[in-house]
Amino acid sequence: MSTRWTWHGGGLEAAKRTFGGTDWLDLSTGINPHPWPGVEALTIDWQRLPEPEALAALETAAAAYFGTCSEHVCAVPGSEIGLRLVGRIVGNEARYVTPSYRTHGEMVADSRAIDREDLDATDATLILANPNNPDGRVIAAERLDALLRARRRETWLLIDEAFADADPSASFAYRVGEDVPLAIFRSFGKFFGLAGARLGFVLGPARLIRSLRALLGAWPLSAPAIAIGTAAYRDMAWTKATRSRLREDAGALDAVLERSAYKAIGNCPLFRLIEAADAGALFDRLARRAILTRPFAEHPHWLRIGLPAGAEARERLEQALAHG
Repeated sequence: MSTRWTWHGGGLEAAKRTFGGTDWLDLSTGINPHPWPGVEALTIDWQRLPEPEALAALETAAAAYFGTCSEHVCAVPGSEIGLRLVGRIVGNEARYVTPSYRTHGEMVADSRAIDREDLDATDATLILANPNNPDGRVIAAERLDALLRARRRETWLLIDEAFADADPSASFAYRVGEDVPLAIFRSFGKFFGLAGARLGFVLGPARLIRSLRALLGAWPLSAPAIAIGTAAYRDMAWTKATRSRLREDAGALDAVLERSAYKAIGNCPLFRLIEAADAGALFDRLARRAILTRPFAEHPHWLRIGLPAGAEARERLEQALAHG
């Protein structure tokens, strides 16, 4: 199995070249298979650079959605870029929790991985995901508060909330404030199912936001990303309905896995983690049936499976799991 698929979700074109087939089911990414439907109705001016007022309107809409103030929100061209730029700004010794996103280990030059059991043992800048990827683990707000209070001078708590939209109770955004050493990273594309928009947000104190804007420069986002994000974050009816739908679909995926003798790990509705004696071989067998999942080089017994789009996709996955 190539490391191409253990590095990150996606890589569908590479899978087609390697395994053949055209009718692929991509369950490797954890992106909502039911995207926000309002894109086609938007009018986008492709001839003009985005106006500052449009960017401000996006950040205001996003702040209301996150439950914080707009002065604490900065839109970025994807949360990946936000993570890396904030890492440059804080620029001191850091600890990042594993297993989680690879980017966390690349944010700060002087950084070291720690196990989740060692969270309370460090007062350095701490980087973690909540909910976590790939296991869907959620850290309670009380524990996050304790971790925040443990930060010493000029150290930060940096929380990647890329998968928090499906369950807003998991978000720590309400604790963002002017004198709080806390930064939160949000992804638009995962929950709204529009990863190609390349839109994310950094939430933090105004001094951090000012430094981030200086690095981003003028026109950090495209006009389509601004228009799509603004309209989607204002569509609370769709958001409420989608949260309910994702929970139902995740329950249906759990049932498929249970019937296939796999126990689902985690409670993030957009993906499930399973353990298998040889997950690499299972990845390969599924790929030969044109189903792409996410394996892990460091954890050869793990396989992450994204949410199928409906009953037909679930049945296809179940048949592939049953027959290899």
